[in-house]
Amino acid sequence: MNANISLGQYLPGNSVVHRLDPRTKIILMAVYIAIVFVVKTLPVFLMPVVLLVAIFAFAQVPASYFFSALKPMKWLLVFMFVINLFATQGDTVWFEWKFIRLTQEAAEQAVFMTLRLVLLVAGTSVLTLTTSPIALTDGLEKLMSPLRKLRFPAHELAMMMTIALRFIPTLMEETDRIQKAQMARGADFESGNIFQRAKSMIPVLVPLFVSAFRRADELALAMESRCYHGGEGRTRMRELHFHACDLIATLLLVAFMTGIIVLEKLPL
Repeated sequence: MNANISLGQYLPGNSVVHRLDPRTKIILMAVYIAIVFVVKTLPVFLMPVVLLVAIFAFAQVPASYFFSALKPMKWLLVFMFVINLFATQGDTVWFEWKFIRLTQEAAEQAVFMTLRLVLLVAGTSVLTLTTSPIALTDGLEKLMSPLRKLRFPAHELAMMMTIALRFIPTLMEETDRIQKAQMARGADFESGNIFQRAKSMIPVLVPLFVSAFRRADELALAMESRCYHGGEGRTRMRELHFHACDLIATLLLVAFMTGIIVLEKLPL
């Protein structure tokens, strides 16, 4: 596995987080996202940071996967930080020159929004790193199965989402290969202005799209040759079951979220 690309990859293991039911991990991930959005003050924001570090520790995921999950987002993080730094209004002025105005409230907002995005990306990457694509599909399908009464294609939607996640690292590796091949032929992706750089990416994007459509066609043929017809009449080799560790993890995270809500209401 390429540690430089963590989004959509599965890291086999036997940790506590790996052994959790996929339905539990999906639900807990939704609770974790809610926690990140519930926090409104920077001091309390340290609690989700501690929670993320604890999850990575219990999942026995190397720190390199944490940074590799953020690598594709680095420019978005910088852009978000700068926009919030100079677009947010405030009363405590640190620096002012012509139309540039930097305030304490803007700096806090910039740090807060950037950290929020970091926690969301790194936290959701734990789900794919500790859950195999098959287990993730089964978990999503089970959670959406009550919607079948409304003729909702739960299995098909879960399969599409899992395939999309699974092919993210594949396409990123394919992009890296094509880019290196073009550089060996003399292509330059670093020099020039933004328009010249965008134009230089055309020799990369065209073969990437061709490769993506070819892989999709091969996958469709492989599924058809194995008589795949969706979730109708489908059986599973491993049935999903909740265990005591799922209940304990759920109670701990609910208690953690309750503590954050209480701290948010206290004057700090």
